Formats: sequence, structure tokens, C-alpha cells
Amino acid sequence: MQLLELKEKEKVKVDWSESLILEGDVRNVVKQLPDNFYSSCITSPPYWGLRDYGYEGQIGAETLLEDFIQDLVEVFRAIRDKVRDDGTLWVNLGDSYTSGNRTWREKDKKNPAREMTYRPPTPAGLKPKDLIGVPWKVAFALQADGWYLRSDIIWYKPNCQPESVKDRPTQSHEYFFMFSKSEKYYYDHESIKEPAEAKGKLRNRRSVWQVNTEPFPEAHFATFPPKLIKPIVQASSPKDGYILDPFFGAGTVGVVCKSLNRNYHGIELNKDYINIAAKRIKKCPSPDPTLF
Repeated sequence: MQLLELKEKEKVKVDWSESLILEGDVRNVVKQLPDNFYSSCITSPPYWGLRDYGYEGQIGAETLLEDFIQDLVEVFRAIRDKVRDDGTLWVNLGDSYTSGNRTWREKDKKNPAREMTYRPPTPAGLKPKDLIGVPWKVAFALQADGWYLRSDIIWYKPNCQPESVKDRPTQSHEYFFMFSKSEKYYYDHESIKEPAEAKGKLRNRRSVWQVNTEPFPEAHFATFPPKLIKPIVQASSPKDGYILDPFFGAGTVGVVCKSLNRNYHGIELNKDYINIAAKRIKKCPSPDPTLF
């Protein structure tokens, strides 16, 4: 694993055959990636209006929802050229409610990352307390831009974060959308079959995945658990294949790729997160498919 900083308009000679963590803004770094290279892109972009990472112009901090959606469309349009013709894209996104035009949010002792120095205004056409539907709006925008929308996977979290609300159910799920670049694509369904009701039988994996969240004390932000990512890596890439995560965060995709004998390229803007990811991946046995 190598750590590289890639700046806009800066040409750096890179050995793309190695697993890499690339420091920089995805909108600049993606231009330097090799074309038609990755078996799959697996990622979780910043959620709109829910986190403040402290960077000017950061994705997720757009004032208008339409601008956030367009920023993601443009990122994944550029990534489409980097994914193989038989490749796939997997995008995890959570939803949110309108802010009621509140302009900030206090921190929470149990969840320090909840603190916000800004809150986007209520999108046009919505009302205070409306569920926005961000994941589906992004999914339909990517579909309209040329991606094949193949599946909406429900990540059910039995140990979800409690909510104090009393006028609606507590949110206990997020979406993982599966897209493909072409009509026909690599998908190893045999590798991720699940137990059927009949004893000893296996069936095609269903679209609701029950996976507990896993706290990660070094990161003051949500990280998706390795058990959620393992079947995606298995199904979307052969051994020694290449996986791209353009919003690398704490490096879960890299950890899973290392354990399953896949290569990865991760892009991350935040230096602290890069250090966390590098330490996690270094500690991970290689390869160990039984790790998760």
C-alpha cells in the first residue's frame, strides 16, 4: 500500500498496479486514474447536509440539493470512464429530513460529528419535517446520466441509532444502490448465495441485508461495517481485480479488499482519515476471507 498526494494539474508517475491511497479532492484526482481499469467502484459519498468536514467547497455542503446531486452525477460520470465495460458501481446513501430552515445544529455527547456550523435551507417544493428522498433522487439522476440501475439493496441495521422522535418510526435502514456500466457485466452471484429455508440449501441473495453497525472509536463519523462490504467485493470483482473507492474515509473498502485478495485505490481529502485508514489496513491480515 502506498500513500500519494495528487494535486490538480500536477502530473505524478504512479504505479497503478499497486494498492494506493490517494490524497486529494476526488474531482481532481479522478482525472488522473487509468481508463477502463476497475472491476467495480464501491463507495459512500458524504450525505447531503449531515456532516461538516471543514473543507471549502466540500461535497455534501452544497446550499441547494440540486447542486449536491449534480456534483455526484459529475463525479460518477468521470468514474464511468475508469470502470471496465463489464464493471459495476455501488453507492451507499442515507436520507435526511428538511431542517426547517435552521442554520446550525448543536453537537451531541454521544455523537460529536452531529455538530453542524451550517444547515441547508428546505429544498424548493418541500415542507418542514419532510423526508427528502435524497438516495432515490441521486439514483434516478445517475440512471438518467447513463448508468443502469440494477438493484436497491436495503441495509437493515438492527442496532440502529436511537431517535427521540415520537411522530414517526425510527430510521433503521439505508440504501446501497447497484449500478452497471453496460447491459451485461461481471456479477458472481454464486459467491454470495445465502442460506435458504430448506436445510443445507442455498439461494440467490435477497435485497435486504441485515448487518449491525460497528463503532470505530478512532473515527468520529459513520463507517460502513466490513460485513456489509464483503459480499459486494466478492460479487463485483475477481481475485486480483481492482476496486475504486473515491470517498475512502476510514478505509473499510481497503480492509475488505486486502482480506479478499483484491487490489484497491482509495481517494480521500482528509489527512486524518487517511492516517486512520492506513493504520487499519496495515493491521488487517492478508489475505483472510474468513475475517468478517
